[in-house]
Amino acid sequence: MAAPAAAPAAAAPAAPSGTAGPGPAAAGTDTAGTAAVNSSLGAPAATGARASSGAHASSGARVAPGARTANGPAAAPRTETPRKGTFSSLRIRNYRLFATGQMVSNTGTWMQRIAQDWLVLSLTGSSAAVGITTALQFLPMLLFGLYGGVIADRFAKRKLLLLTQSAMGLTGLALAALTLTGHVQVWHVYLVAFLLGLVTVVDNPARQAFVSEMVGQDELRNAVSLNSANFQSARLIGPAVAGVLITAFGSGWAFLLNGLSFVAPVAGLLMMRTAELHKVDRVPRSKGQLREGLRYVSGRPDLIWPIVLVGFIGTFGFNFPIWLTAFVYHVFHQGAGTYALFNGLMAAGSLIGALLAARRGSSRLRLLVGAALLFGLLEVTAALAPSFWVFAALLAPIGMVGLTINVTANSSVQMATDPLMRGRVMSLFMMVFMGGTPLGAPIVGWVTDAFGARIGFLAGGLISMAAAALIGLILARVGGLRLKIDLRPGHPHVRFVPRVPGSTRSEEQELAPAA
Repeated sequence: MAAPAAAPAAAAPAAPSGTAGPGPAAAGTDTAGTAAVNSSLGAPAATGARASSGAHASSGARVAPGARTANGPAAAPRTETPRKGTFSSLRIRNYRLFATGQMVSNTGTWMQRIAQDWLVLSLTGSSAAVGITTALQFLPMLLFGLYGGVIADRFAKRKLLLLTQSAMGLTGLALAALTLTGHVQVWHVYLVAFLLGLVTVVDNPARQAFVSEMVGQDELRNAVSLNSANFQSARLIGPAVAGVLITAFGSGWAFLLNGLSFVAPVAGLLMMRTAELHKVDRVPRSKGQLREGLRYVSGRPDLIWPIVLVGFIGTFGFNFPIWLTAFVYHVFHQGAGTYALFNGLMAAGSLIGALLAARRGSSRLRLLVGAALLFGLLEVTAALAPSFWVFAALLAPIGMVGLTINVTANSSVQMATDPLMRGRVMSLFMMVFMGGTPLGAPIVGWVTDAFGARIGFLAGGLISMAAAALIGLILARVGGLRLKIDLRPGHPHVRFVPRVPGSTRSEEQELAPAA
């Protein structure tokens, strides 16, 4: 989970709640989405650009906070913030409680993942059954993910999390009871996996949106990064503990400890000082809230295209269980110990990536696009790696860059979203990112089985690179920008600049509908 602390004031909303978000505007006006794309790609406003208020902006000027567009309040300007300490958001008491509880429960979650797969494999002897279990756990996010965002926006997120975290703990205890008493059957595991997925539909957007309430806008990006570091640290510890427990006592004890681990986040939520949370008005119940959220995102190119990019990479580029097992058994002819080594290398790289992300002062879309290109290139290189150790050495950087994509997309989307819309937007983000697994995994698995591990991994990398290149071009075009390469010493070598110096905002707006 992620939580924001008490901050002076929330950022100005990107678009007023209840509107579809900015669309094509009359000449001489600006849109929040186009301005945000331009700013987040790192280019100044074009000379002669006009703010919605009608005031002329000189080259490099930003829309002032509180300025109004034709559609309502202007989006909060994305300015460079000073680099913070790696753990700056931990100074906030509520977030410390949250992070501590999550560290404990995340470790338990990783223990259950390993034990669950091992239990299904021991009950059925089928790898396909393991895949069915994973698909059932992610399927609810694909089917109902958007409704989870509506619920997260409508109710107090702290209370929702108390319910969802308690329910997740109960699923672990139920599976533990069935396993320890010897009554467990494979359909029990399927059912528990599906129920856990249903709870996650509400838990995920509520956790994502609650971060800003704990730490505020200023520390949001840092807290999102530390949440990822927290999760990756647990990824290093949980499987190791699960392996010892399964070998010594059986899977049931791993399920029991996972169920009990949720006492920590529930206690942390109960101990929070609610007066120090950043107040966010809840959205009253009304018809059409789901459609309203979709319209809001569709009218914001700085939201929809990062989500699309993450969707492609999550669906086709993050299928590491399929690729790593195939490389271990069919390419390098090794055993389970090598599979654990590969996962550990990726987890270590992801942890480093999360800690580095926590030090950055901003989350820009150009970083997201660049990281996605590099991620695809690293996967292609690993697919063609000539030896075991070259392949192993590439896994840590792949984990680091993959985590950078996740953190940058997550924080940039959250910071660009109106707080009243954040639950619905983040539910769409998580639905696209996680919900693609049941769709992409069978396709990637078929390609890997039919053509080999190297071709499967290569295909995932090429699709990631192609998606990053295409969406990078779309974002630059929507923002009225072009890529400039300058190899002179002392000059930025690669940057985005206005396509036509002196062009007006109305010219750039004509490109927005194409996004």
